[in-house]
Amino acid sequence: MPTHILMEVIPMHIGLGLPISDPAALLDWARRADAGPFSTLGLLDRLVYDNPEPLVALGVLAGATARIRLQTEVLIAPLRDPALLAKQAATLDVLSGGRFTLGLGVGGRADDHEASGTELRSRGRRLDRQLELMRELWAGKPFSDSCGPIGPAPRTPGGPELLFGGFQPAALDRVGRWGGGFLAAAAPSWAGGLFETVRRSWREHGRSGAPRIVAQVNVALGAQDVIDDARAAMGAYYEFSGRADYMVAGMLTTPGEIRDAITQFGDLGADEVMLYCYGRDADQVDRLADVIS
Repeated sequence: MPTHILMEVIPMHIGLGLPISDPAALLDWARRADAGPFSTLGLLDRLVYDNPEPLVALGVLAGATARIRLQTEVLIAPLRDPALLAKQAATLDVLSGGRFTLGLGVGGRADDHEASGTELRSRGRRLDRQLELMRELWAGKPFSDSCGPIGPAPRTPGGPELLFGGFQPAALDRVGRWGGGFLAAAAPSWAGGLFETVRRSWREHGRSGAPRIVAQVNVALGAQDVIDDARAAMGAYYEFSGRADYMVAGMLTTPGEIRDAITQFGDLGADEVMLYCYGRDADQVDRLADVIS
């Protein structure tokens, strides 16, 4: 099914995940995406790695764009102080005109937690405590009996939209517990089960409507050197996992593969598909725009 027909049938949005290997190029990527058919700009997070800090980077990109949404994919919240994170997220929500989505996860790298002075084993419980406090601060409540509110008030009522990434039951259940949506970094062949688990959590927590479902696929379009560059960058990022070759093998490198993945995620009920790029060639933005237009 051609992509333009697919997008007429279901309310599918297509976002663009930004590369991390060349921070200075992100402005060019963002401006091109903002002028094209893309719905969202996404940026991943690590601490002990050669990548731009996502909240700082997205703050710059907010000023360089006019309509496209900005999203962390995902921010490793347990590495951060919750009061400061609440302030940073609210500030970005205000300065972007309400275009910011806060994607959150717990991470799993011991070195990230060592560098931040936080515990790896308690990261899930820490995230839940952070969410409770951030929601209170975004609602204008004081930090404590002896400490006042922390502004600015977010432009989006209740705080920025939340997305949760992860695969474990506790991670999936946060969507129902806290609202927002789910970011799935999984192939269509097994993403469907994750989607259903999230939707069940949503119902069990008595939420109205439905969670927003965002899928993510890794892509690279262009000449062989562009694809090789993307594979090398992706392999370096996933080297810690011991599954770098498997992850790189899943990268989609042809228009047909990308259209097929979008169609499959649409059939599973995804609301948005993020096309995540690791290669630095900004002309990929225009090639991908041609694929989804």
